[in-house]
Amino acid sequence: MPILLAAGELNRSVEREKMAEYGEWNRKGATLSDVTAKAEYHVSQDFIVKGIQTGKLEYRDGSIWGNPYLRLLGRQLERYIVEELGEDYLVRVKSQTELRKVKKEISDLKKRLDALQDRKNELEASLGK
Repeated sequence: MPILLAAGELNRSVEREKMAEYGEWNRKGATLSDVTAKAEYHVSQDFIVKGIQTGKLEYRDGSIWGNPYLRLLGRQLERYIVEELGEDYLVRVKSQTELRKVKKEISDLKKRLDALQDRKNELEASLGK
């Protein structure tokens, strides 16, 4: 037998879906700063503020060394980006961000490999004397 909800209960369940889950603010990787959001998702400060003002984004104030910033929930930000800019935009931006990280890691590994090659050559040269 299906459970019937009163209109007010349905509204509350929809609102709960938009709100942060219990402990989500403390979960590793669940939050990001407004600066990180601008860099990773290519959105403006105005876009973030508009999301906060419309109630689509929750935030917490933060401060590091006296510099204020906004902490946002990544899940809510991604949902807001999809609503405002489309899913294609989100997929493209996330792919660009991942590609940038992969390229950086490849570059770091190449530098590390070059350093190890140099060290190997030095050791072989010292043993060959």
